[in-house]
Amino acid sequence: MSSTADDAAAQAAHLGFISGQVIQEFGYDDDVDEDLRRGLEALTGSELVDEDYDDVTDGALIWFREDDGDLTDALVDAMTVLDGAGPIWVLTPKAGRAGHVSHSDIEEAATTSGLHAMSTFSIAPDWSATRLATRGRGR
Repeated sequence: MSSTADDAAAQAAHLGFISGQVIQEFGYDDDVDEDLRRGLEALTGSELVDEDYDDVTDGALIWFREDDGDLTDALVDAMTVLDGAGPIWVLTPKAGRAGHVSHSDIEEAATTSGLHAMSTFSIAPDWSATRLATRGRGR
């Protein structure tokens, strides 16, 4: 069941993006949460940019499923045009759903790519979000 537009905007706000920011999206497929995507676009005032975007971005959103390949490669790709202070969010199917990725796998890929997992929470009916940041930040 879809959430309302207000619920989607509230969920999107939990990712910490603000108006005017450019968010690059990786791993888009027909199973992504469209309400969350619309909420992010309403929040930032612009459409999410795709994997081929080659200008500086303010953040990255990676939809990642168990069979999507190498998460470390996806993280490195996301960092290519990311402003150094921008967050990377890895969205994975929740436990018990097809394509679920364990938190330990996310942490391992993050560590290998020079990042660390900061927080994980439910972001949509079928998706969990994990924020990654460069080492030496936070805590």
